[in-house]
Amino acid sequence: MSLVRQDAVPTYVVYVASLVVGLMIWEVAAQQIPRIIFAPPSVVAVELYNGFASGKLAVAFAGSLGHLVLGFVFAVVVGVPLGFLVGRNRTAYYLLDPTISGIYAVPPIAFVPFMIIWFGLFFEARVALVFLMSFIEILVTVSAGARGIEQSYLDVARAFGARGRDALVKVMFPAVLPFVFTALRIGLIRAIHAMIVAELFFASANLGRVMKDAAQRFDTGGLLAVVVLLAVFGLIVQEVLKQIEARVIPWNVRD
Repeated sequence: MSLVRQDAVPTYVVYVASLVVGLMIWEVAAQQIPRIIFAPPSVVAVELYNGFASGKLAVAFAGSLGHLVLGFVFAVVVGVPLGFLVGRNRTAYYLLDPTISGIYAVPPIAFVPFMIIWFGLFFEARVALVFLMSFIEILVTVSAGARGIEQSYLDVARAFGARGRDALVKVMFPAVLPFVFTALRIGLIRAIHAMIVAELFFASANLGRVMKDAAQRFDTGGLLAVVVLLAVFGLIVQEVLKQIEARVIPWNVRD
């Protein structure tokens, strides 16, 4: 009897099948309990359709993306080069690592009162929280990657005359790129978390307001519609980053 090849079934088929099976299990399980406790995906799909058809969800989502994108871009611009510096410079590492580790150990929700005091309750505070929650993840991941660059790579580069800027561009930067993409993926998910936390704990706005309104009506379908929207958005951006990573550093990506 011939063995089935591992690549006989396309990856995307397995990917889609896992989502379909998950939705089916959710539908069957949710049908066994009152809708006020947990709505089935069929109800959530109707809520999503109505929300986008009316424009309510689309407008709220666009508003949420505003501070998400701005805070995340700031986190990347600051976190990636600083993480590289901390990872490669001994003085910077011993100077900053204790502070970074201490802040990293603090639950992000603990910073909410400080964000309110420093930035208020509106757009600036939401951007600041997104920045803080994603910045730390990016910084820690990139610094770990920079510290882990094999010394043998640099030795070979020096043997071929690559020093200074050449070693940085041709050896160290490519070596740390896998960690940069990992940092971007983790940081982006943390940014989405911060986006919702900010909209729920500061002045309610955008998707956070939609969730609060649904909670006040005990509308689990409306609540889950926002949750599913965030999950789908997170899934899409993660896949986009994976595709970019596969094109930029194909040697590091496994099929």
